[in-house]
Amino acid sequence: MASSDTQTPGEHPETPFYDLDHYLAIPRVSGLALSPDGGRLVTTVATLNDKGTEYRTALWELDPEGKKQARRITRSAKGEAGAVFAADGSLYFTSARPDPESPEAEPVNALWVLPSDGGEARVALSRAGGVGSLLAAKEADALFLTASVLAGSTDEDNDEERRKDRKDNKVAAILHSGYPVRYWDSDLGPAQPRLFAVEPGAEPEPGKPATVDAVPPVTLRNLTPDAGNGLREAETVVSPDGKTLYSSFTKPLANADSRTVLVAVDVATGTRRTLLDTEGMNYFPGPVSPDGRTLAVLSETDTTPEQAPQIRLHLLDVTGGDSGGGADGGARLTPLAPEWDRWPHPAAWLPDSSALLVTADEDGASPVFRISVPGTDGGDSAPVRLTADAAAYTDVAVAPDGRTAYALRSSYEFPAEAVRIDVASGDVTRLPAPAERPAYRGTLERVETTSATGDRVPAYLALPEGASAGNPAPLLLWIHGGPLGSWNAWTWRWNPWLLVARGYAVLLPDPALSTGYGQDHIQRGWGEWGKAPFLDLMAITDAVEQRPDIDETRTAAMGGSFGGYMANWVAGHTDRFKAIVTHASLWALDQFGPTTDSAQYWLKEMTAGMAAENSPHLHVENIRTPMLVIHGDKDYRVPIGEGLRLWYELLSKSQLPADENGETDHRFLYFPDENHWILQPQHAKVWYGVVEHFLAKNLLDKDLLPVPDGLGL
Repeated sequence: MASSDTQTPGEHPETPFYDLDHYLAIPRVSGLALSPDGGRLVTTVATLNDKGTEYRTALWELDPEGKKQARRITRSAKGEAGAVFAADGSLYFTSARPDPESPEAEPVNALWVLPSDGGEARVALSRAGGVGSLLAAKEADALFLTASVLAGSTDEDNDEERRKDRKDNKVAAILHSGYPVRYWDSDLGPAQPRLFAVEPGAEPEPGKPATVDAVPPVTLRNLTPDAGNGLREAETVVSPDGKTLYSSFTKPLANADSRTVLVAVDVATGTRRTLLDTEGMNYFPGPVSPDGRTLAVLSETDTTPEQAPQIRLHLLDVTGGDSGGGADGGARLTPLAPEWDRWPHPAAWLPDSSALLVTADEDGASPVFRISVPGTDGGDSAPVRLTADAAAYTDVAVAPDGRTAYALRSSYEFPAEAVRIDVASGDVTRLPAPAERPAYRGTLERVETTSATGDRVPAYLALPEGASAGNPAPLLLWIHGGPLGSWNAWTWRWNPWLLVARGYAVLLPDPALSTGYGQDHIQRGWGEWGKAPFLDLMAITDAVEQRPDIDETRTAAMGGSFGGYMANWVAGHTDRFKAIVTHASLWALDQFGPTTDSAQYWLKEMTAGMAAENSPHLHVENIRTPMLVIHGDKDYRVPIGEGLRLWYELLSKSQLPADENGETDHRFLYFPDENHWILQPQHAKVWYGVVEHFLAKNLLDKDLLPVPDGLGL
């Protein structure tokens, strides 16, 4: 197998990684939509606005054959996203840009359409609450969307009136009767998500003249008016004939708990039927087979204090009959590749319904695999790795002929880019993109060691140009979040090449709890965060520090979310590092568990005993290392209380001495209007600037960089 590219890392003479403004201006690609005939391919590209204050998105068309250059097909200050091709080839998307036909209307995120035969985009439908994601059937004139409705609204007009009343009277209060009330960075309610069918609207009155360019009106039909908050985190797919929607559905349980069941929504009647509902199990739909007979299904077990989740892939016969409510769906739920010890993500079917393409984390990558559907004799089919490179693939789509697939691919060598995959050979070809790959200076290596318990600890190591025995580089240990995840794809928020450009080596390990190495690798860290994961991190750091091109006397540890938790744990259990950066981090587990936005998940693992044994705050008196604490006030996953308590206890209890003004070498970078992630471009610039200054001061003993202006220090 091979990968064909027109540019190799580092060959471009310019690099953006020495300049944050240049880095922030790199175009960012996301999402991929393939037309039903396979002739058009569309992606979304985010670029920095002229003021450098926010990203705006646009749709770009790529040549599936790879012969023509990419071209931009939408343009507006508000941007466009969510591209979906309808069966007739029309391209639908969402945008909050003003409607040229109604310039006086208040802009909302509306449904727009670009006709398949050309012409300008026009508004297909607009509503007061805006529209969300889009779905289209592949073989029928059927379009669907998600949109929010104020709980209790009787129809669209009533919903608009009630929204206006809340706005005019400046009412922001929300009354809840269930859990949760927040999610990541959003307050939940009073609006609730619904599934709508987009259908033809009322015809003009008989005899009423129509303009030459009049277009048929469309309207929305609410398919799930009684869904409550069940669709809040729903994943939804549509059958090829457009007659059925399959969706995950959050079922509330006693004691503020919930589980995810699988439902089918009949489009004609709006009838919702539960297909799979099993105690201790959660179900999520994958794509429907082209023949409409089979639904790919993921199952995920509830966790316990002793048992990590297990994710399995199944096939569900949806041809009819009672599906039942048990774990086997009335004996029609068939395991697919049951012996495969990875966590699969079903992506796309081959056109003849003979095989499913899936992605899964795999040893520092996330390749595309092909899994053949077992025959009627019940035989099993093992996954076959299709893409051989050390890259992560997403947004997989298969051409109608079944010989070609398209996807977005990224790695630590390049950000997301569109590629064409030969399904037979696995050969991968990069398609002409809106922008060339950013070029970095340095090298990327795969390294590993063995922990004290004999377990493998793999990692990536990014080295600066010129690192050698005569010029060893200071080392930054970066700890990933999750914790159920892996360092395997490009990240804009934690990008190692920015620090490599400053002369640091960056170590990116996958310790216990990381995905892509089998269930045992996850399980051995479950419920014992401060044990195996910590020991793995120290083991790989020890091994890398033995290299002649690494300066073991100048090291720092950094992490965000769970990685921030681990950075806090490291701070209380070793003074080997000269600086520690902890972003959006868990500090006091007995406080975090009940206050996070998803307590019902975390507290299944985080018992009182687990919290007492693994909480970093209980070791604050041992901390002697300068720490940079970073937190956003709108972070609901790791609430700001974690950062505030960490900051106070660092200053009041840690072993770092204070000066005559009561100040220590600890620092707290606070973002009042950011959440779990730092999303605003100028704030990202501040984040990197402060981190670079903090590291330079503590590792290099020099004020190499000024603290960004306007921070109050």
